[in-house]
Amino acid sequence: MAVATPESYLADLNEAQREAVLATEGPLLVVAGAGSGKTRVLTYRVAHLIRACGVKPNEILAITFTNKAAGEMRERLERMLGQTARAIWILTFHAACGRMLRREAERLGYRSTFTIYDDQDQVRLVKACLEELGKDPKRFSPRGIHAQISRAKNELVSPKEYAARVASFWDQTVAETYELYQRRLHASNAVDFDDMLMLTVQVFERFPEALERWRKAFRYVLVDEYQDTNHAQYRLLQLLGGEHGNVCAVGDQDQSIYSFRSADIRNILEFEKDFPGTQVVTLEQNYRSTNTILRAANSLIEQNTERKPKRLFSELGEGDPVRVIEVEDEHAEARFVAAEIASFIGGGFSASEIAVLYRMNAQSRVLEDVLVRQDVPYQVIGGPRFYERAEIRDATAYLSVLVNPQDATSLLRIANRPRRGIGDTSLQRLVTHAENSGRTLFQAMADPEAAGVTAASCRAIRSFHATMESLMALSHDLHVDELLELVLEKSGTLDALEAERTIEARGRIENLQELVGVAREYRQQAEEQSLAGFLQDISLVSDQDTIRDERGLVTLMTLHNAKGLEFRAVFMIGMEEGIFPHSRSIEEQGVEEERRLCYVGMTRAMERLTMTHTLARSLFGRREYNLASRFLDELPGEVERDRLRPASWSGYGSPVSAAVEPRPGVALSTGDSVRHGSLGEGVVTGIEPGGVVTIRFAADGTERRLMVEYAPLEKVE
Repeated sequence: MAVATPESYLADLNEAQREAVLATEGPLLVVAGAGSGKTRVLTYRVAHLIRACGVKPNEILAITFTNKAAGEMRERLERMLGQTARAIWILTFHAACGRMLRREAERLGYRSTFTIYDDQDQVRLVKACLEELGKDPKRFSPRGIHAQISRAKNELVSPKEYAARVASFWDQTVAETYELYQRRLHASNAVDFDDMLMLTVQVFERFPEALERWRKAFRYVLVDEYQDTNHAQYRLLQLLGGEHGNVCAVGDQDQSIYSFRSADIRNILEFEKDFPGTQVVTLEQNYRSTNTILRAANSLIEQNTERKPKRLFSELGEGDPVRVIEVEDEHAEARFVAAEIASFIGGGFSASEIAVLYRMNAQSRVLEDVLVRQDVPYQVIGGPRFYERAEIRDATAYLSVLVNPQDATSLLRIANRPRRGIGDTSLQRLVTHAENSGRTLFQAMADPEAAGVTAASCRAIRSFHATMESLMALSHDLHVDELLELVLEKSGTLDALEAERTIEARGRIENLQELVGVAREYRQQAEEQSLAGFLQDISLVSDQDTIRDERGLVTLMTLHNAKGLEFRAVFMIGMEEGIFPHSRSIEEQGVEEERRLCYVGMTRAMERLTMTHTLARSLFGRREYNLASRFLDELPGEVERDRLRPASWSGYGSPVSAAVEPRPGVALSTGDSVRHGSLGEGVVTGIEPGGVVTIRFAADGTERRLMVEYAPLEKVE
């Protein structure tokens, strides 16, 4: 194998990339725009340190964010340097800290053979700590408490410091659990993932001789995706590289989208202050997208203030215009996207070169239904398909038992979901008793004592059986959507998810609310509706969700999961206020992070970028009339904006510019009484330019902003 020479690899780089590779001494910040070849810069920089600067391979620490990225970098360097590359530390933060910690563990009272607890081990230990403290795990979700402990560790907040900040009963419970959790870990000679970072920082801060040894070991430190670092990772780098200053951080503040995972954008924004004398190199040439896509992305992200200026450009040509398509509702949106996908595939695209991106997992459901009917093969990244998600299967299992109490499989699935104290042993005894006595499992649950289960389990089983019987009695009188809402309430499913206080639990609640929306659609569309009919409808959708051909798969995923990927054609759906930008995220992270997320989505597209928004959307069982996303207003004038002609939806026709004429708007003034087609009566509380009105609706007291020319409003005299 021919080993790369400086002349050969430097010739592969553009001017800015070459500058970053050659700036070997002192702190360096590489502001690497989307698709600008940052991995190549990192790899060539390591090769250059060894080939041209005489640095020993074991003096380099290269940190990546995923094992996959570390593996790719290692392979590239082995091709360039041969066996020499194997001595370089190319690792994730956790792997690097794990190696260092094993050599220093005894300083903190651990043995070097410590165990690393995985997610399930961690949550199980938190639950045991809660029980030891006399706290009810149903009230204080172990997973939610663990998420708080994890956040504290990422911010290097010790149990003692956390206890000093307590501001509520919930915080007090977290503080007590955190302190006991750490004691139990230490007693078991075990650490969790967050400890690997926090304990390594503790070693460096408390034992100067250990820090000095590791500083000398790693004369050069390189970090990828620096915008995604949290406080613990930032402190680690500051300690390791602060003295010699040979720290190279590669990242892009415009792609900082993980604050909910404790990532802190200030780390990259303040790098020059933290490492005086920093040289900054900006990579602006993009090797992925056409210039029309890049101009649209530049125009959007320039609205943010938390960034270093840069404008991406490409030598790949102008390309097709970016398109913004307005459609009537989520069904028209799904049909339009499915038709466009079909036309792309017919025009020579592989299905695997096409992606549909959305803000929330629940948005995929309507599109999945259409793709299945149109026989378009697809995959969902970052989670199972909608009807295969655990929370959806649990909800449908409840409904299955209501319509068919003899369905033992569904009954066993839901008996302890959410947890209600019915263990596997008790269930097995019930199954055996039912078989021996010639009864169904549901019948056996009416008399659990006969199966020989414990008194506590008997109470839980009787309570569950009574709940299901009362739901069965109501199932004949309620519409499917009303019954499903009652099931989610009476079963304790929603309460259990709410108690978790985690982002994952919030996503599961949204998916269940979307299932209620599916049931509401069924009620509105089915000629003869029944619970059995509804279950049959959704089972037919999910039964077809199997891969049965070699045509490649269209990718459906959330925008967060799209980071680092690229596709020839990208559809971004649901570009509406409240959905994207997401109303809750604006409150928690601010609109700038949502705008960065939009930028990440746009820069995944290589050739074709289409963004869609609806006039009305049913999501989570509610019909909303949302304004188009503010992000669409921030795109340049060259973007093509079209409305889809209603008459063409059934044939998936092409959009025709301004084909939908708005109906005459209702002339309204503040204080007018109005009636909305689905939201009922309300009062106009505000009027804005552009035909936007704010209405407070009497039914639920909510205020909503609507477009007068599109919303089904009539004035009540």
